[in-house]
Amino acid sequence: MRSASITSRLQACQDKQADIDLLRQAIGCDSVTGHEAGFADFLKSTMTHMQLAPGSGDFLPGRPNTWGCRAGAGKGQNLMFVGHTDTVHVRGWTDHWKGRVQEDPFSAPIIDGEIWGRGACDLKGGICAALGALRLLDKADVQLQGDISFAFIGDEESGEPGTGVSAGAKDLVKRIKSGQIAKPDFAIYVEPTKLDVYTAQIGFFIADITITGKSAYFGTPEDGVDALKATHAVLSAIWRHAEVLSQGPKHSFLGASDLLVTEIKGGGYIAVPGECSLSLIRKLRPSEDLNEAVAQFEAAVNSATLEDGIAVKIAYPAGRDHEFGGSPVEIDPSHAAARALSACVKDACGDRGTIGGAPYWSENPFIVNEIGCAAVYCAPGDISVAHTFEERINVEEYLAAIRAFALFIMQYCGTKSETEISTGEMQ
Repeated sequence: MRSASITSRLQACQDKQADIDLLRQAIGCDSVTGHEAGFADFLKSTMTHMQLAPGSGDFLPGRPNTWGCRAGAGKGQNLMFVGHTDTVHVRGWTDHWKGRVQEDPFSAPIIDGEIWGRGACDLKGGICAALGALRLLDKADVQLQGDISFAFIGDEESGEPGTGVSAGAKDLVKRIKSGQIAKPDFAIYVEPTKLDVYTAQIGFFIADITITGKSAYFGTPEDGVDALKATHAVLSAIWRHAEVLSQGPKHSFLGASDLLVTEIKGGGYIAVPGECSLSLIRKLRPSEDLNEAVAQFEAAVNSATLEDGIAVKIAYPAGRDHEFGGSPVEIDPSHAAARALSACVKDACGDRGTIGGAPYWSENPFIVNEIGCAAVYCAPGDISVAHTFEERINVEEYLAAIRAFALFIMQYCGTKSETEISTGEMQ
């Protein structure tokens, strides 16, 4: 059966209203980081109805991951869809949209062909597209040779106190290494990509710097040690380092490494500033080593000329798969499964499916580096509206994602019928 006829068959079988209802129900589950349990229960119930034999377990007390798998009819590859269950906060959302149809961040209204709400694109659209794809194959009576599995994990987002350290991803890695969850042969993490296929992503570290001097009355400044003046020297050194990075090697998808100072605080009332603090984030391109990047950064800070009595302390508060931050990662952009996924998206959408790189950090390093499984990002939705009051997802793009994922599942896992797509050994 040719790809075009399969695409037409899937379009004919798709229950678009049921797919839209699934996503609206998912958005209706408040799952701000730390409170993922309700959405995890919703997903577990959905997977139960889909005969995915779901399991669940807490990665932290009261905060569960959930997963499910359906074994194929014969020899075939294991494809896993992965996504995080938590969203960022909704503080200020209701006030921002007061009196408008978007006022409730969990009501999921449809406005001009887009579904609005917290988590719509980041990333409940991707999760529901993956589940909807298997449901579509069931409706089309397609039987898979390989296994199809799902893992939905919490604690990806940052911003809530004491959370956002990828505790859910770490728990998933443990369960796969122990054999409780089968190791996939290929994984799709459903972060929003506007249905392009990202084989690479940036890495990062966040640094909080505290510069301490000695406060003194403004009339006798000679009794103090000016932390603000020292901060100026440190910032100058940091920005020189940033300039070197910007002029350095460039990744074909993600460009050069860079460094952004994000916050400065310091000074006081008519006195020599005794303490200042600043925060920054450093972008790493794939192939850069986090330890080496930190060492280069600290060398730059230490190159600043400071007067006696100044102390500089650096902390790294955002450890993920690495103690200092999140590692960059990439797979070969010509990887057979990535190319096949790209082709399936193009079949379903026409103008999407470009191979590229993620200008954000998410949890594929756990899958690629710690599990040893090739993985990409691919899902409907625009990352530029994630975390904002404008978060929404285009309905037609979401529905097309379901068909694209269904096509890829057929191709990657293989089908029981010889008239359908065969596996192609994409490893």
